[in-house]
Amino acid sequence: MYQPQNTLGCLVLGVALALPAGATSKVQQHYLSNGEVTIAYSIRGSGPLVLLLASTGRASEELAPVAERLVARGYRVALPEPRGIGGSQGPLVNLSFHDFAADFQRVIRAEGGPAIVAGHAYGQWIAKTLAADYPADVRGIVLLAGGARQWPQALSDAVTALNDPASPREVRLAALRLAFFAPGNDPSAWLTGWYPDVMQSQRQARERTTKASYWSGGTAPILDLQAGADPFRPEASRQEAREEFGERVTVRVIARASHALPAEKPTETADAIADWADTLPPS
Repeated sequence: MYQPQNTLGCLVLGVALALPAGATSKVQQHYLSNGEVTIAYSIRGSGPLVLLLASTGRASEELAPVAERLVARGYRVALPEPRGIGGSQGPLVNLSFHDFAADFQRVIRAEGGPAIVAGHAYGQWIAKTLAADYPADVRGIVLLAGGARQWPQALSDAVTALNDPASPREVRLAALRLAFFAPGNDPSAWLTGWYPDVMQSQRQARERTTKASYWSGGTAPILDLQAGADPFRPEASRQEAREEFGERVTVRVIARASHALPAEKPTETADAIADWADTLPPS
């Protein structure tokens, strides 16, 4: 049992978890309570800290295979759940990216920070916000299958269909193949695991956040880790981030994967993150 402690006005509680299938490292579950908000997160491994943030409407614990590989590469990995998923609770309305960033910054502080923050898809915006709002707590950010500046409305519509309980199974599979999974990769695991209320909250938060308040990600180094078959990030957009932010951006592309990159290629994703993180100055 992890001993409770006060960190930044938060009550921290932790328990050891049974290992998920395929896991090789010891996993602990912690809870940070700060007034009306509780953030649950798992932590595993030892070494420099990496924070993994999930895509819109999904739980971060599905990133456990990426976390396990990062642990094998010598990193300590935290998987915080967003409000509305698992043990994470709090208001879901009238929020902005800055509220979500504050939730996860408390995890970094509780774990002794600073951290490399890797955000999958929607999570890339929260990673940028963390780096902009709390530069001392972020060593670098990973845009993990982040979208281009613009993408077709059909892709956003596919995400909406996936979160509609009335959508037939074949419609949802078609949406997954269109927006998330490369040809030859099985999308069926993502038929479940969606949290419509969380997705709605996150979409509203995007509308309430001024782009200029987070977009640059401060001055942190950036790994723009792209999927080769991601319709949200076509080949013509490969160098967008580097053209905008210069040499602080490193671009890497993983082939035969789409927008669900960490689910399709967890080992390759983790190795790309670790290879880049190994080049950063020590904290």
